[in-house]
Amino acid sequence: MQPLFYRPVASEAPAVPVSEASAAAPAGLAALPPAVAAAVWRGDALGRPIGTTWPSGFDPLDAVLPGGGWPGGALTELLLPLVGTLEFRLLGPLLGRIAAGGGRVVLVGPPQPPHAPGLLPHGIPIDALVWVRADTAAERLWATEQLLKAGSCGAVLAWLPQARPEQLRRLQVHAAASEAPALLCRPAVAARESSAAPLRLLAHAGPGWQLQVDLLKRKGPPLALTLSLSAPPAGLPAVWPARLAEAGRSLSVVPSEASHAVVRAEAIEHRRTARFH
Repeated sequence: MQPLFYRPVASEAPAVPVSEASAAAPAGLAALPPAVAAAVWRGDALGRPIGTTWPSGFDPLDAVLPGGGWPGGALTELLLPLVGTLEFRLLGPLLGRIAAGGGRVVLVGPPQPPHAPGLLPHGIPIDALVWVRADTAAERLWATEQLLKAGSCGAVLAWLPQARPEQLRRLQVHAAASEAPALLCRPAVAARESSAAPLRLLAHAGPGWQLQVDLLKRKGPPLALTLSLSAPPAGLPAVWPARLAEAGRSLSVVPSEASHAVVRAEAIEHRRTARFH
């Protein structure tokens, strides 16, 4: 009786040198349609982005991101130990670049109301900013999904601390149809959960004005390295004295929520002095 399945023995399998097999893989991509070839990547190299990429404003970060910048057409998760503190220090250069190009920056459900004077140093004028006030998790998720489906925003920055894996998968499907960066801010504990986002980063405050960034997930090999990015509060280097800049290199600075671009409503009401972040 013939076996149901047949597997050739080692002597019957054609011997292909490793060097030839490795060289044949990229060559075979040339025969594929461009859209398909762009979606194929080898695990030992950075993947090629399908959509547009934007420089992050940090050369060390661009060097390890697929395509050399923040991706469009895909979700990016930014995980933080305390939301509302470091987002704009890391994303400010990107959002300012998009606003300078005429794009609208949409904030969905930020933890505190946006503070326009705090966003100006990033190059984000008030007429380029849209604040979607969504108080519940369901409202934030629905608004983010509709914005991604519409594809009419320059960038979408949403705070979704309670998003479930299946909800992130749906958002990734909608983000893939848009060229705009889709940025989700979530708590650091979400790193334990699965996510459909192709890019996930964990950021926290480091010594001085540094940001410590770990790439938890990217389209490419794992990065066992914590990036140290020089990210002083926007606008502050132009006015601080040399001694403050020197002190910032040796001190550990953890910004408070009230000093961020997203500040407490009572701070606005009392017209406290704006702090740069």
